[in-house]
Amino acid sequence: MELAELIGLRPVPAGGVLVTLTRRCPLRCAHCSTGSAPEVREEPGAEALERFVSSFTAADRPEVMMLTGGEPLLRPRLVAALARTARTVGTRTALLSGMFFARSGGLPEPVRRAVRTLDHFSASLDLHHEREVPRDAVFQAMREIRELGVAISFHLTGAGEDDPYLADVTADIERTFGGTVPSLVNEVRPFGRAASWARPARTAPAARDEPGGGGALPCAMAAWPVVAFDGTVLACCNQDTVDRRPAPSHLRLGHVAEDDWASVRARTLGSPLLRLVRTVGPAHLRQRWASGAPAGSYCGDCRALGRRPEVVAAAEALASGAAGALLDLTAARQQHAQGPAALVRRHGCAAYADLVAAPGGGERTPGRAPYPAPSPAATHPAPYPVTGGTRT
Repeated sequence: MELAELIGLRPVPAGGVLVTLTRRCPLRCAHCSTGSAPEVREEPGAEALERFVSSFTAADRPEVMMLTGGEPLLRPRLVAALARTARTVGTRTALLSGMFFARSGGLPEPVRRAVRTLDHFSASLDLHHEREVPRDAVFQAMREIRELGVAISFHLTGAGEDDPYLADVTADIERTFGGTVPSLVNEVRPFGRAASWARPARTAPAARDEPGGGGALPCAMAAWPVVAFDGTVLACCNQDTVDRRPAPSHLRLGHVAEDDWASVRARTLGSPLLRLVRTVGPAHLRQRWASGAPAGSYCGDCRALGRRPEVVAAAEALASGAAGALLDLTAARQQHAQGPAALVRRHGCAAYADLVAAPGGGERTPGRAPYPAPSPAATHPAPYPVTGGTRT
């Protein structure tokens, strides 16, 4: 599974699921959005995660499961178990690693066994990671992983499109791998340990700020459910949302200890409010139907929607039933058709968006359509609360 396909599926409702295996990490990167560290022990129970993934079925499954952390490879047996279970029904598994193990000069056997079960492996690389793990060591480990037959990519982070580090590292990857390995380039955001020093991202401002004139701005980040560090399943991967407790009720989809994938998928697809967030975006909903001042940001508007009864009522009226499901599906198809680079231009570092597709890469594996057809779960709202959320 190449990076371009993985990114291209991101706007597809329930097309994937993000699973946090742990917040623990051997590294102490200064920009870590999750605040991970060696002493952090927050993580979902292995038994609950295995039960949740075992609820995927061939007829009702995410196309891709993305394992992340913290450092997911601190739980290599769990990585392998989840990936093998998912593969039995056709779900492919990708993993994002901080590459702590590369410091040992090779792939430790537990890591090697886990990596063999994956369909895609992505390495985090940036100025802060390089202070912990040398770039040459990361490159060597990535060569070994590719020799195992696993597709690889880099997840790069910098200060912006004019950051000389990004220019240097992307050129180095091009030279070292002959232009055959793609990269997803993002900007450091003021989350986690970077909250006190990182500047707001300057590229693709429309993806994070309020659109001018009340125009629609769909949010692809509300498409994939996210299993958080405590097993709570959220509708959004924004770090402030993932870490917030209690979670806004309209963005809480369940818990892996209590719910299966079918229930989480039904709530993702069936919520009228989430359908409109994915279709026109939270800022448009607030501007058109809500009274009072904005929450201060695009994501802040989204977290506040459940506490705006006029918005909830408008969503119920406009996006319930088959019409709402068709609206959601149409928006997903349109964003999917624009391609992965267009998505990165909105949500990542726009100047490097084309790097998500290496020459000859990114072809989709034959199979079912990447966006869901309307189904009973999609065309009828699930009995799940979409009001009453509180903010901490």
